[in-house]
Amino acid sequence: MENLNFIDPLLHGIVPDTIQKSTLNLSVKQMVLAGVGSLVAGAVLKKAGHGKTGALVGSFALPIFASALYKKFADRPKDESHISSGIEYNH
Repeated sequence: MENLNFIDPLLHGIVPDTIQKSTLNLSVKQMVLAGVGSLVAGAVLKKAGHGKTGALVGSFALPIFASALYKKFADRPKDESHISSGIEYNH
């Protein structure tokens, strides 16, 4: 059999401490507020006559909202009550 020591540890869920410490841990509320802020800043820039810049800043809102929704619904525990263990009890 081949020696498979070359496999990347990140594939197995082993994450170095430096990566875990450097990632931002934003809450869903913070992400939604950032999206709203992006929309407001874009609108203000457009009103001030900076249309392209306002459009660019305002376009950041949708990815931020999508990330917030993903974070909110990805952390929910799945309902596993319908999954059977294979052993049926007849009491």
